[in-house]
Amino acid sequence: MEEPTEIQLDLPVLPPVPPMLAKAVKAMPKQDGTLFYEPKWDGFRCIIFRDGDEVFLGSRNERPFTRYFPELVEAVKAELPDKCVVDGEIVLIRETRLDFEQLQQRIHPAASRVTMLAETTPASFIAFDLLALGEESLMDTPFAERRARLEGIFREKGGSIRLTPVSTNDEQAAEWFEMFEGAGLDGIIVKPGDQPYVPDKRTMFKVKHERTADVVVAGYREHKTGPIVGSILLGLHGPDGKLHHVGVAASFPMARRAELVEELRPYLAKLGEHPWGAWADQALLQAQDGGPAATPSRGGQRMPGAVSRWNAKKDLSFIPLRPELVMEVAYDAMEGDRFRHTAQFRRWRPDRTPESCTYEQLERPVDYNLDDILAR
Repeated sequence: MEEPTEIQLDLPVLPPVPPMLAKAVKAMPKQDGTLFYEPKWDGFRCIIFRDGDEVFLGSRNERPFTRYFPELVEAVKAELPDKCVVDGEIVLIRETRLDFEQLQQRIHPAASRVTMLAETTPASFIAFDLLALGEESLMDTPFAERRARLEGIFREKGGSIRLTPVSTNDEQAAEWFEMFEGAGLDGIIVKPGDQPYVPDKRTMFKVKHERTADVVVAGYREHKTGPIVGSILLGLHGPDGKLHHVGVAASFPMARRAELVEELRPYLAKLGEHPWGAWADQALLQAQDGGPAATPSRGGQRMPGAVSRWNAKKDLSFIPLRPELVMEVAYDAMEGDRFRHTAQFRRWRPDRTPESCTYEQLERPVDYNLDDILAR
């Protein structure tokens, strides 16, 4: 089931269009008379190109989403104007919140499984910008006008294509920042209303949550440039006492990566004696089955994957370490039982024992109903 090599579209804006990006800031920008505040959706960034029956779902890289989300292709035909280009986020809504872990399972090579997942875990699209409508390009149009035009194409609520809420009140945005995390959203996007759409440039701002946790250092992967530390594998103990893989820390200067190899050398372990000694067998079964990873909530043990879902040629093997070191990391959000994004190293914690690094220390946001957000 391959993506067509040539796309027949007659639009004023054609793919590929790298999406406009946001740069991280620590505090919520104050309203200066031009700013718009939106929830930051946790999914796959996507630009929809529709020209009649021709629909193309563009991604941030060169791997289109069109083949993976056939239900969205049909939703675009039913719910969006005949000729348009819309920027937004593909999300998977499960009960009252977003489920990024299930969304990741939608990227699968087997056509039969793509069809099955489109029926059992259908995705939605949250629209937040309009790049073209009819024969008119809106790329040079200020965002405030693009937003007004975008609202004009959403005549009805509901469906699989939804419109993100927006506010011009910074106090309300601060409330959203705290409230909406309970529905799986991970922050606020701030957009200057007087700016055009600038592909691949960080002209917007994003404010994200940051928390800290003490985690067990259980191994590392080598950097792509050679035998230095690329990323450190992190673990937390579950209620059953098992050590579960929860993510990686990877933001180290190159000189520090080389130093870490020597610092970690005394802790080298044999894979057969490591808590994740069966990682390769479990990952192989997962790849063959196509299902989700084993997790504490399912009674299993979360371990590092063997194959990247986005790049089958990427080697995810790791060098095991005796799980004796503890580090403090900063993280923005949890996705199920793991860190949603790469964690940031803060400091070593020689005063903490590995056994004390458990899930119980993690702060969980209060639940919030996603439908209440989309109804705004």
